[in-house]
Amino acid sequence: MKSERNHLYIFSGLPGTGKTTLAKSLANHVEAVFLRIDTIEQGMRDLCGFKVEGEGYRLSYRIAADNLMLGNSVVADSCNPIKLTRREWQEVALSNSSFYTNIEVICSDTEEHKKRIKERECDIPGMDLPSWKEVEEREYDSWDEGRILIDTAHKNANESFNELLAKLNMPHNKAN
Repeated sequence: MKSERNHLYIFSGLPGTGKTTLAKSLANHVEAVFLRIDTIEQGMRDLCGFKVEGEGYRLSYRIAADNLMLGNSVVADSCNPIKLTRREWQEVALSNSSFYTNIEVICSDTEEHKKRIKERECDIPGMDLPSWKEVEEREYDSWDEGRILIDTAHKNANESFNELLAKLNMPHNKAN
């Protein structure tokens, strides 16, 4: 279901909210390039051996821009916790004559979110997952602008994905 014009879907949210699951599902649904900051940052740590801070985002912006210029849509999966990175993602889209949509994923039930953090398994070799304390203490700016908000509390992945598709005004496919 490739779109007629390239689009940057910018996912944001704390670890353990279901953001990556939704981002992967959307990338598959719209036949978009999938960029996961965690994968890029862990690759940089593994290959370059230094502490990664903003470099993963900067590299991802370049990869996203290359794909948008080619006419590909991109799904960017990152915590995207601060206003600066949110603005930079948007600039990537605008500077490449692309649409963009901000999507914030939350889990409003603190106990459920905490349980997810404690029980999840890492699918990126070598990456250390954050503890609940680290998630709670993470810098995360409030939003000043419009975005699609998906609350995954008390929903399975399919229910959350169908809600996302509805909010994006996209048809559901047979698998959903």
